[in-house]
Amino acid sequence: MTSEPRDPPQFYLTSPAPCPYLPGREERKVFTHLVGRRAGVLNDALTHSGFRRSQTIAYRPACENCKACVSVRILCAEFSPNRTQKKLMARNADIYGDLAPARADVEQFRLFRSYLDSRHADGGMADMAMLDYGMMIEDSHVESRIALYRLPPVKNGLGPSPGPLAACCLTDVLEDGLSMVYSFYDPSLPRRSLGAYMILDHIEKAKALGLPHLYLGYWVEGSRKMDYKAQYLPQERLGPGGWTRVG
Repeated sequence: MTSEPRDPPQFYLTSPAPCPYLPGREERKVFTHLVGRRAGVLNDALTHSGFRRSQTIAYRPACENCKACVSVRILCAEFSPNRTQKKLMARNADIYGDLAPARADVEQFRLFRSYLDSRHADGGMADMAMLDYGMMIEDSHVESRIALYRLPPVKNGLGPSPGPLAACCLTDVLEDGLSMVYSFYDPSLPRRSLGAYMILDHIEKAKALGLPHLYLGYWVEGSRKMDYKAQYLPQERLGPGGWTRVG
């Protein structure tokens, strides 16, 4: 019986591509593979250093002339929702959200396709089929879950049945927090603001698990797509000197 090699991970650099957040700029990423028994430990360490996960790849921006992408994590124990966030939580009090094993199914994929077709029809994921979705959810060597959010049960002649699936979030469980990898929701329910609600609910889930942080990925100052991440305070942002508290 041989032990797994403990060589340091190999990092690679992507070619320049148009920046999805700031017009007129280019992005490059540095990435490595997350495979084998040490993948979870490596994912923890890299997340602390500003990396994000996509299937078996960990990546972070490595742009030559721009440092706009800033990793953000919420300090869950100290977080207290503001008035607007409290109203949002009350509006969705009838939704039940559970962290389930990371397994893909047709119901999730239908919701995923509806979300993409409505919000990101011209994005890089627009052509994803069921097989691609299954790989996104299940192709992982780290501890992952999928948060499933359902509307109230439907009553019929045979008794109540599970309510419709309203939102999902692929979530990694780290040693010091939860990391929201990718979320999507029913675009026909705009008043529920399900994207924001899932963040608030994940803060509560992290608290319940005794985990101090919720990792939200990158905040980009000047990008309307990423402005919302600054609303969850207090938080820490990763800079050259390490994690700095904001709020």
